[in-house]
Amino acid sequence: MSAGRKFRLALGGLFAAVALFVAPAVPAREGAPPLPSIAASDLPAEARATLQLIKQGGPFPYRRDGITFGNRERRLPAQPYGYYREYTVRTPGSPDRGPRRIVAGAGPERDVRTSGEYYYSPDHYRSFKRIRD
Repeated sequence: MSAGRKFRLALGGLFAAVALFVAPAVPAREGAPPLPSIAASDLPAEARATLQLIKQGGPFPYRRDGITFGNRERRLPAQPYGYYREYTVRTPGSPDRGPRRIVAGAGPERDVRTSGEYYYSPDHYRSFKRIRD
Protein backbone atom coordinates (compact mmCIF):
# COMPACT_ATOMS: atom_id res chain seq x y z
CA MET A 1 0.00 0.00 0.00
CA SER A 2 1.35 3.40 -0.95
CA ALA A 3 2.15 6.06 1.61
CA GLY A 4 -0.50 8.33 0.09
CA ARG A 5 -3.19 5.68 0.47
CA LYS A 6 -2.14 5.04 4.09
CA PHE A 7 -2.36 8.76 4.77
CA ARG A 8 -5.86 9.03 3.23
CA LEU A 9 -7.07 6.04 5.28
CA ALA A 10 -5.65 7.51 8.47
CA LEU A 11 -7.17 10.90 7.69
CA GLY A 12 -10.57 9.29 7.04
CA GLY A 13 -10.37 7.51 10.41
CA LEU A 14 -9.51 10.77 12.11
CA PHE A 15 -12.53 12.51 10.56
CA ALA A 16 -14.79 9.64 11.66
CA ALA A 17 -13.48 9.87 15.23
CA VAL A 18 -13.99 13.65 15.33
CA ALA A 19 -17.54 13.23 14.01
CA LEU A 20 -18.41 11.13 17.06
CA PHE A 21 -17.56 14.04 19.34
CA VAL A 22 -19.17 16.88 17.41
CA ALA A 23 -22.29 15.07 16.18
CA PRO A 24 -25.60 16.46 17.42
CA ALA A 25 -27.42 14.60 20.16
CA VAL A 26 -29.19 11.45 19.07
CA PRO A 27 -32.90 11.81 19.74
CA ALA A 28 -34.60 9.47 22.18
CA ARG A 29 -36.31 6.50 20.57
CA GLU A 30 -39.72 7.34 19.21
CA GLY A 31 -42.46 6.03 21.48
CA ALA A 32 -40.06 5.04 24.27
CA PRO A 33 -41.87 4.58 27.58
CA PRO A 34 -41.17 7.16 30.29
CA LEU A 35 -38.33 6.34 32.63
CA PRO A 36 -39.20 4.89 36.02
CA SER A 37 -38.26 7.01 39.00
CA ILE A 38 -36.72 6.44 42.40
CA ALA A 39 -36.81 8.62 45.50
CA ALA A 40 -33.40 9.89 46.55
CA SER A 41 -34.04 8.36 49.96
CA ASP A 42 -34.42 4.92 48.33
CA LEU A 43 -31.03 5.05 46.59
CA PRO A 44 -28.15 2.97 47.96
CA ALA A 45 -26.12 4.90 50.56
CA GLU A 46 -23.20 5.30 48.11
CA ALA A 47 -25.52 6.85 45.50
CA ARG A 48 -26.92 9.29 48.07
CA ALA A 49 -23.34 10.28 48.94
CA THR A 50 -22.49 10.83 45.25
CA LEU A 51 -25.65 12.89 44.74
CA GLN A 52 -24.67 15.07 47.70
CA LEU A 53 -21.17 15.59 46.23
CA ILE A 54 -22.70 16.61 42.89
CA LYS A 55 -24.99 19.14 44.56
CA GLN A 56 -22.11 20.67 46.53
CA GLY A 57 -19.75 20.73 43.53
CA GLY A 58 -17.28 18.07 44.71
CA PRO A 59 -14.58 17.18 45.42
CA PHE A 60 -15.05 13.92 43.54
CA PRO A 61 -13.09 10.76 44.31
CA TYR A 62 -12.74 9.56 40.71
CA ARG A 63 -10.77 11.34 38.00
CA ARG A 64 -13.48 10.78 35.39
CA ASP A 65 -16.31 12.19 37.51
CA GLY A 66 -17.97 15.11 35.75
CA ILE A 67 -17.07 14.10 32.19
CA THR A 68 -19.65 14.44 29.43
CA PHE A 69 -22.13 11.60 29.09
CA GLY A 70 -23.03 11.29 25.41
CA ASN A 71 -26.33 9.39 25.81
CA ARG A 72 -25.32 7.16 22.89
CA GLU A 73 -27.62 4.45 24.26
CA ARG A 74 -30.53 6.91 23.84
CA ARG A 75 -32.02 5.89 27.16
CA LEU A 76 -32.27 9.43 28.54
CA PRO A 77 -34.31 12.29 27.07
CA ALA A 78 -32.69 13.79 23.98
CA GLN A 79 -30.50 16.82 24.73
CA PRO A 80 -27.60 18.52 22.96
CA TYR A 81 -24.19 16.89 23.35
CA GLY A 82 -22.59 18.16 26.55
CA TYR A 83 -25.86 18.50 28.48
CA TYR A 84 -25.30 15.37 30.60
CA ARG A 85 -22.41 14.69 33.02
CA GLU A 86 -21.61 11.33 34.61
CA TYR A 87 -20.45 10.53 38.11
CA THR A 88 -19.30 7.28 39.70
CA VAL A 89 -21.26 5.66 42.49
CA ARG A 90 -18.84 3.59 44.55
CA THR A 91 -19.57 -0.13 44.40
CA PRO A 92 -18.37 -1.91 47.56
CA GLY A 93 -16.04 -4.80 46.75
CA SER A 94 -15.41 -3.67 43.17
CA PRO A 95 -11.73 -3.45 42.18
CA ASP A 96 -12.49 -0.57 39.76
CA ARG A 97 -15.14 2.14 39.36
CA GLY A 98 -17.86 -0.50 39.18
CA PRO A 99 -21.08 -0.28 37.15
CA ARG A 100 -23.11 2.26 39.13
CA ARG A 101 -23.44 5.87 37.94
CA ILE A 102 -25.43 9.03 38.41
CA VAL A 103 -25.95 11.14 35.31
CA ALA A 104 -26.85 14.79 35.85
CA GLY A 105 -28.45 17.15 33.36
CA ALA A 106 -26.74 20.51 33.13
CA GLY A 107 -29.95 22.50 32.71
CA PRO A 108 -30.22 25.87 30.98
CA GLU A 109 -27.79 27.49 33.40
CA ARG A 110 -25.24 24.70 32.71
CA ASP A 111 -24.83 23.93 36.40
CA VAL A 112 -25.48 20.32 37.46
CA ARG A 113 -25.66 21.39 41.11
CA THR A 114 -28.93 23.25 40.60
CA SER A 115 -30.54 21.54 37.62
CA GLY A 116 -32.53 19.01 39.62
CA GLU A 117 -32.31 16.49 36.77
CA TYR A 118 -30.51 13.39 38.01
CA TYR A 119 -30.62 9.78 36.83
CA TYR A 120 -29.34 6.62 38.53
CA SER A 121 -27.96 3.64 36.60
CA PRO A 122 -27.15 0.53 38.65
CA ASP A 123 -25.89 -1.37 35.60
CA HIS A 124 -23.53 0.88 33.60
CA TYR A 125 -26.17 2.62 31.45
CA ARG A 126 -28.30 -0.42 30.56
CA SER A 127 -31.14 1.10 32.58
CA PHE A 128 -31.91 4.40 34.30
CA LYS A 129 -34.28 5.71 36.92
CA ARG A 130 -34.95 9.41 37.33
CA ILE A 131 -34.08 10.51 40.86
CA ARG A 132 -36.76 12.51 42.62
CA ASP A 133 -36.14 14.42 45.85
